[in-house]
Amino acid sequence: MAGLGVPELLIILAVVLLVFGVGRISKIGSELGKGISAFREGVRDSSKEEDEQKNSDIEA
Repeated sequence: MAGLGVPELLIILAVVLLVFGVGRISKIGSELGKGISAFREGVRDSSKEEDEQKNSDIEA
């Protein structure tokens, strides 16, 4: 089974554009970017909390 080539990807992109439209795709991309940013921030905050907890356990 061969992977997807450039022609296949272009056909898939054309179908997606026809189904969703340009405006909706840009909105979906924007929301996806916001979701990824929020996830990264949450992971970063979680790591900080774990580090603070470890430091307080060591000091105690």
